[in-house]
Amino acid sequence: MSKQYLTTHTIDNAHITDIFSLASTSTAVFSASGSSAVHIHATSQPEFPLSQSLTGAHKLGCHHIAVSRNGKIAASAGFGGEVKIWRLDKSGTGDWQPFGELDPAKGAGKGAGEAWAIALSENGQYLASTTYDGRVNVWDLFGDRSQKIQEYETGNAGSGSFGLCVDLSRDGKYTVSGHQSGAVYVYNNDTGRLQYSLPGLVKPIRAVAFSPAGTRLAAAGDAGIIALYDTKHGEHVGNLTGHTAWITSIDWSDTGEYLLSGSFDGKVKVWSIDRGACVATHTETEKALWAVKWLPKTGRNEMFCTAGANKSLTFYREATGL
Repeated sequence: MSKQYLTTHTIDNAHITDIFSLASTSTAVFSASGSSAVHIHATSQPEFPLSQSLTGAHKLGCHHIAVSRNGKIAASAGFGGEVKIWRLDKSGTGDWQPFGELDPAKGAGKGAGEAWAIALSENGQYLASTTYDGRVNVWDLFGDRSQKIQEYETGNAGSGSFGLCVDLSRDGKYTVSGHQSGAVYVYNNDTGRLQYSLPGLVKPIRAVAFSPAGTRLAAAGDAGIIALYDTKHGEHVGNLTGHTAWITSIDWSDTGEYLLSGSFDGKVKVWSIDRGACVATHTETEKALWAVKWLPKTGRNEMFCTAGANKSLTFYREATGL
């Protein structure tokens, strides 16, 4: 059985350049682009109005943004190598305020490749970031930000493969990174050790994501395949095939029943994990999609957002009761 989704709203020219990354809370969607501002749109209103702009956040633009699951901490990584931290105003205005910076290359000369992909833990305390030479760093944002609490090496010092993507499991136990070499590494944050090096894909991995329960891991990239792994044993348990271009972004639905994926040819797909099949495909644009994101389910209908080279935010709603 396929599912139907309707385009419910499009915000044209939401940014003046490509939109590279999306993140969502229960009331807002964050978007980051090659321009200096991070935009926040309210998702609780039908027109998805712009509720706040974090102007001048990243002088050279921003390539990754992440928000903690509790919706209180955000982080954004810029092309200049800087990582900015943001905090939801405690007074209840709904506004976001600067909460300092991370200097990922402290003492080593700031470099744009010292912090690429980023992910936040459920409460926003821990931030994981990848580097140009394959390292994965974990920081305590509520503690001493000048010191990493973990540094995972994936190759010989300084010679690992570029870390293109990263994720933290919801329980905080695991960190996963995907690399230009096609490698996927899972680390155990309790022991500080590599748990698994996962087989399956030989081309660059552009997206990795743990399922909400942490039992499955999805990885995708230039092979055009989404590989699924069992987190407990590190086994490759299946592939989702159907994309004909690079996969740039994936996201699990809140229940873990569905996976969302976006690709270089502008297609967004919804996959049923139980059936191992694509249940919906949409093409709003032939330009690359760089980011796709489910919006936390607040009403009866599932919703998701897509963004990319067409500079627009497109919102989709599940068509129920038709």
